[in-house]
Amino acid sequence: MTIYAIYGASGHTGRLVTSELLSRGKDVLLSGRDPDRLAALGHPRILPATVDDPESLRALADSADIVVNCAGPFATTGLPVAAAAAAAGRHYVDHALEIHHVRKLFDDFGGPAERGGFTMLPDASFYGGLGDLLAGAVARGMADIERVTVAYSVANWKLTTGAMATARLLFADTERIGFADGALQFGFVEPRNAVFAFPPPVGPRTMIAPVPFPEPLTVPRHVRTRAVEAQLTARTFEEERAFTSEHLPAEERADSEYTVAVQVLGAHGSAAGHVRGRDLWRVSALIAAEAAIRIAEGGVKSGVVSPGEAFDPVEFLTALADRDVFTLELPTRP
Repeated sequence: MTIYAIYGASGHTGRLVTSELLSRGKDVLLSGRDPDRLAALGHPRILPATVDDPESLRALADSADIVVNCAGPFATTGLPVAAAAAAAGRHYVDHALEIHHVRKLFDDFGGPAERGGFTMLPDASFYGGLGDLLAGAVARGMADIERVTVAYSVANWKLTTGAMATARLLFADTERIGFADGALQFGFVEPRNAVFAFPPPVGPRTMIAPVPFPEPLTVPRHVRTRAVEAQLTARTFEEERAFTSEHLPAEERADSEYTVAVQVLGAHGSAAGHVRGRDLWRVSALIAAEAAIRIAEGGVKSGVVSPGEAFDPVEFLTALADRDVFTLELPTRP
């Protein structure tokens, strides 16, 4: 039976991914840095490992068929866990929002993964991964695309400890990666306020643009476009509880509300689509679990891939919508 190793299993996202895999009858091995927190989960199979102990991470990878890394910030955990999985020739999935980590996986592990016959999928999560899938779905069949905008409207987001650490890193990052004029762009970009017109009932919202999410790196891998930008509602980080929620119980994190919309502008017309739902943590877990299962069952190409190039975006999003994780609206194609 396929064994799914969950690194960061005692964290909020790790618990959700574990629960989803167990509900589908999968065999899981729980891991993380704290043996006591792992033991408290009550699962019979645990294997502690830490990012500063490569041998423990290699032992974890050797004990599984696929490693799902849920332990942020991925600027710290991503490379050690991914490297251990790659050294063991195991599939790898993570939730990374950090674009520099995602780029490093593409640059450093693409060739070894292709030659080794295993798949590495960074950014299988709400921020970045969902936008990548939605961009691929909305842009399907379009030619001469000038610009892809991925816009996130998020309310009542309550950050975990790992998400808080990631947010601090993103705010401090001055080496931004963008995509404009058909090529990657590097260097500091001064964020601006923009207005994005979300579909009703959200409507036009003031946005932070751009935000340093992975879409400028991942979307051009499967959508031919001259520019990609990710945006986030300015109010998201203005909410009082966003940065004071590290120790909230899990049920209080489930009341986030979101709309993720994609606008594709081309020389011969435009297209738009969106998803809308509640509890962004749950959709993150479902994306990662669904991706891990599909990779483990075969049919996904070897190498380092983004969600939108690993899977048929329309089919993948439809499968999630069918599980009542969100509502999905895509353009009607002739």
